[in-house]
Order: sequence, then structure tokens, then C-alpha cells
Amino acid sequence: MDLPATLTDQEFWRIVTEFSEPGGVFQPEFMSNEDSSQFVIPTLKQTTRPGGVYIGVGPEQNFTYIAAIRPNIAFIVDIRRDNMLEHLMYKALFELSGDRADFISHLFSRKRPASLDSNSSVNALFDAYKSVEPDPALYEETVRVVWTHLATKHRFPLSDLDKAGIANLMNTFRFAGPYLLRGTGDTNLTYASSMTATDLTGGQQSYLGSEQKFKLVQDLQKRNLILPLVGDFAGPKTIMSIGRYVEDHSATVDVFYVSNVERYLWEQGDHGKQFYANAKMLPINTSSTFIRSVTSDISRRLGVGLPIGVANWRSFLSPISDSLRAFAEGRVHSYREMFEIVR
Repeated sequence: MDLPATLTDQEFWRIVTEFSEPGGVFQPEFMSNEDSSQFVIPTLKQTTRPGGVYIGVGPEQNFTYIAAIRPNIAFIVDIRRDNMLEHLMYKALFELSGDRADFISHLFSRKRPASLDSNSSVNALFDAYKSVEPDPALYEETVRVVWTHLATKHRFPLSDLDKAGIANLMNTFRFAGPYLLRGTGDTNLTYASSMTATDLTGGQQSYLGSEQKFKLVQDLQKRNLILPLVGDFAGPKTIMSIGRYVEDHSATVDVFYVSNVERYLWEQGDHGKQFYANAKMLPINTSSTFIRSVTSDISRRLGVGLPIGVANWRSFLSPISDSLRAFAEGRVHSYREMFEIVR
């Protein structure tokens, strides 16, 4: 395996640009709405070796999976260009923050409480910020610093529209705050409750759950090894480009977090078939794993998942090789049947 230990700024931007496809339209999503994402992490850590390749979709939930499996490189693929901009925002904030308390301060434009340090628990962190009001001056300063960091330090050629998009994202985080920012379609899960949640054994697995987890993600960000791409899972370029890159570096894809994207692909007919054709081009091994998520109402209709009342979502681990084999052999004809293949 010869995955890079770091990427230059030029190589990072080349990959982001050349691997990406034209952006598409999907509902805005500032944060995850999946309250079951941590439940699969203990098993995932047992079955996934550190130092491989991670692929995911969406915003910050990817950091939690990355902190858990410790890949050498991660690709975040989302059809929305705004998701790529959000990850660039996160990249700058990770690199500019000394610890988790600084990070939360910058992310939500709230002055850091003096009581916090790097040893504070994640619950203490968010409890301390609960009564802190947003600071307009801090917001303006953070936006300016983020723009400068991305455009001057890294020399990423951001357009004025890109800069405006990042400022708007940061404004959303400022006004909502950690206790009101929610994922689309979920009235219960907030940023704070997501970060302080636990797996089914009581372990706190979020990327802000400990300073060590935060530093793992921060280190990858500083080495340009979390790459946000604009792409369609069924598109002609992005997934195929990742596959070629991974193969060229004699590596394998260890985890592919697909969330519930397959549901929408199945609803679009041949898009589902094209996704599996694309996924077939990814170098994998017997432990390579899909992470799939569905809402509890769909889970009940599918007849799979956790007992009712545990969570609003259900997350599943499925061997990628078994999923692709079942599809190739004609044993999968619907979205529901994909959930019969579980680890």
C-alpha cells in the first residue's frame, strides 16, 4: 500500500476539481439527521483495519466514522456543491482550532467559556456553550480568517460565489447554535445532542467525543487527506476516479458510508444499476463494508432494524463484496432486498 502521507495543496485541489462532477439538486443538509450512526461503530472498529480508504456522503457524520476507523485518506462524495463548501469550511476550522473548545467557538461564532480546556468532556463542552450568545464580531472575524486560510494559505481558487456560500453556511451555524441546528426532517436531533450521544453500550463515539478523536480528524485535515468531491453515486466520473486512484496506490476501500442514497437511486431506475457498476470498480477486500441508513418508518416496512423507540433511524453494516455479488447474480431487485445482506 503506498497511499500518500500528505497531499500538497495543488494536488488536493487537482483531485477535488478533476474527480468532481457538475453539482445537482437535493435538499439542503447542514448536519446529519441520523441518530443511529454511532450504533454500528463498535462492530465497525472490530472489522476494519486502520490505514485504508474511506468514502462517505453528507456533512459532519463522516468525521465520526473517520475518527473510528482511522483511514489514511477519505473521500466525501455528495451531489450538492454546498456540501463541498461546507467541508472546506470545516477543513479551515479544524486547522485553525487549538482544541475542541476552540473549534466549537469558531463553528458557532460564540466566545469560548474560560472554564473549558482540552480535558473537558464533550458533555461539559456543550453544556458550557448552552447559554453563550452568538457574537457578530466573532462571526465576521472567523469568516474573514476562513476565507484567507483557504484562498491565501492553501491557494484554493475560490470564486466570490464560493466565498458567499461559505459565509452563508457559517451564518446558519451562528444563528441556530449547537442546540437549535438540526438535520432536515428530524425535530429531535440537534448538533449538541448528536455530539453527546452514545452507541448502544454507552460509549461516546462522535468526533468531538474526546480530544483524541478530534485530533485524529484534525491531523488528516492538516495533511489534506479528507477530500470533498461533488459527485453523483451513479455519475460517470467521481466514483470511477476514486476507484482508479485507490487502485493506482495499491490500496482498498475499507468503508463506504452510503447513508440512504441508494433509496433515491432505486427510485430513478437505472441509476441504481449504474451505482453498483461504479462500486464494482472500487478495489475492495472481504472486510470492505457499506454503512447503510434508513428512517425507522421505512425500516419497519422493510422488516429490519432495532426495536421501535431506540432511535428514529436504523444503521446497518453490509459486506460490499456480498452486496455486489448479490446484485450481479440477480438476487437483488429492490431497495428492501439490499438490507437482507448484513454483517
